[in-house]
Amino acid sequence: MRHADLVRYPRKGRTMRSSQIVFGERQHLLRVLDSLEHTRMPASRLNQERRSLEELIHARTVELNRINNGWDQKVGVVLHSDTTAQVLEQLAREAPREDFYLLRLISEHPKVSAKTLSRLGRHSYSAIRENVARHPNTDAATLRRLSADRTQPLWYLVAFNPNTPAPLKRKLQERMRKLGHNPESK
Repeated sequence: MRHADLVRYPRKGRTMRSSQIVFGERQHLLRVLDSLEHTRMPASRLNQERRSLEELIHARTVELNRINNGWDQKVGVVLHSDTTAQVLEQLAREAPREDFYLLRLISEHPKVSAKTLSRLGRHSYSAIRENVARHPNTDAATLRRLSADRTQPLWYLVAFNPNTPAPLKRKLQERMRKLGHNPESK
């Protein structure tokens, strides 16, 4: 888990869990349930543990749907290779900012538009911005903005993006040389 997966409410001091965390928990519980199904133990204990795990899995599913209603269906749409750029744009626009997992998947999709990537390039979750910096559909203006972000080493990813303007690419490659990296070997 990344520290950035936690969304903090500045006024209340509380932490809200992102979809990235809740989905990971649910996946882990599903693996534990699968493991349990292949374990030899008394039937009564097996049934009790199965019920407990199924309740926890259901609770995580409810939590995902609280973050973004119809979460599993939306993830399924994004994972489909035939999903259009327009559908991805709509899902990105409608998704709550704390739906890190769905937005991260959108930022990785091969058909996502430069417009959607530009918006996602401003997201608070660093993994989404990293995906935008390396995505071949990202436009030059977004790449310039990301390379100027001094809080993250996004400039390194921008240096290898095929859409990075040549002058910016040379500048970033010179920065790599000064740091002892050889950009030609990538």
